Amino acid sequence: MTVDLRAVWAPLLASAALASILGTVLGVPATWLMLWAGLLLLLLALVARWSPVRPGAVAGGLGVVAVSVWPVPLVWETGSWLEISGVAGFWAVPALGAALAGGYLRRQASRMEQAVRDARRDQQLELARDLHDFVAHDVSAIVVQAQAARFVAEQDPGQAVRALERIETAGLSALASMDRTVHALQEAGGGPTAPVPGLAQLPDLVDRFEGGALESDPVAVGELSREVDTTAYRVAVEALTNVRRHAPGAAVVRVAVRRAGAGTELSVTNSAAPRGGGGLLARRRRGGTGLAGLRARVEAAGGTLRAGAVEDGGWRVCAVFPAEENALR
Repeated sequence: MTVDLRAVWAPLLASAALASILGTVLGVPATWLMLWAGLLLLLLALVARWSPVRPGAVAGGLGVVAVSVWPVPLVWETGSWLEISGVAGFWAVPALGAALAGGYLRRQASRMEQAVRDARRDQQLELARDLHDFVAHDVSAIVVQAQAARFVAEQDPGQAVRALERIETAGLSALASMDRTVHALQEAGGGPTAPVPGLAQLPDLVDRFEGGALESDPVAVGELSREVDTTAYRVAVEALTNVRRHAPGAAVVRVAVRRAGAGTELSVTNSAAPRGGGGLLARRRRGGTGLAGLRARVEAAGGTLRAGAVEDGGWRVCAVFPAEENALR
């Protein structure tokens, strides 16, 4: 059976303080009372650090009184009230100092615990964004390809087979994204880490997207820091996912990475969706983090995000990131 010391310190201090006050009244030798006062100072610090507030406050008050009054009998007969008050006040200072020291340690521990809670909450939000950015993209691809396979199965079985192959690829990609999330959880527990995808995986991402076309400048990609590179890839994933959700059937989707002044620009532009398009995915889509969350992610990496309609009725998402020498670290 284990004993919770946090519940023991306050009763122990209260008992020791009452014993000290009783010894002072009964005339216990001053040497013993002074040694007892040293013990009370230690208990005061421990109570201020560990005990619950209400019992700690009561025990702490008794402790301060006990430390303050033990030398009073030494000046009681010869001293004035002013001298008696001065002696008691002088010994109250170390008692209050011990309590303040314990309270300071308590406050620091509380701040550390709050920082840990904040870090865990931030990590949970990051994992949620990972699932939204990567898994939702692959799942939407599975739904679109399943729709296509259903419509072409009777007329062109070969196209259905290719759609099933793309479904398999998207499913494997979704599993890989889930593995990255699990690795992130393991990292939080001290386990091995997994690399986060960046623009190096952008060609594979666009190849899996029906109607996707990629234009990438290697020099512009190389100027991005690792953090910005990862953020740019997430922007591409989210933009392509939104094309599937809101413009299914768009004939052309262009992804471009190019120089833009002193930085690098990533843009995803889709043509207008055909009338009546959408099918099952459009009917069942639900809102995700949206442009607000995407813009917050880009701005956190030091970039800017714009999104809006284009002349042909399509949509364009454009993020501009700083070059490595100006990027956030």
